[in-house]
Amino acid sequence: MSRVMNELDKKLINLLQDGFPLTARPFLTVSQQLAEMGVEASEAEIMQRIQALLDEGTLSRFGPMYQAERMGGGLTLAAMKVEEEDYERVNEQVNAFSEVAHNYRREHELNMWFVLATETPEGIAECIEEMEAKTGYHVFNMPKEEEFYVGLRFAL
Repeated sequence: MSRVMNELDKKLINLLQDGFPLTARPFLTVSQQLAEMGVEASEAEIMQRIQALLDEGTLSRFGPMYQAERMGGGLTLAAMKVEEEDYERVNEQVNAFSEVAHNYRREHELNMWFVLATETPEGIAECIEEMEAKTGYHVFNMPKEEEFYVGLRFAL
């Protein structure tokens, strides 16, 4: 059962959706930004709150978003059609790949969707080939054709 977020958690999440300060002590900067909003929280308390939000599942991730292609890497959306009785085994095998992020179950013929990020563009095909050999299932590769920026925020 999830708990009700307190005012600090709400302000912290709202603030951090707009970016994370690149300073020598970013959590101190966040503390100062929150103080300007009328919320007092120490640097240590902010780090503890972020960890607690991750631990309890309120936040699923806290970290930078990289554009793999701009860094010379590869990135693609992939999907698989996995038999229900085999789903857990395949899910564990897919998630064991360090290149896999954002693995989600979908109510669709293609019921497993995930993102692959590799160090090189060629790494995508290599990873897919290895994944198919390990799981016994075909991986549908759906590289992006065009990128759009959607400034998605969830105001709390």
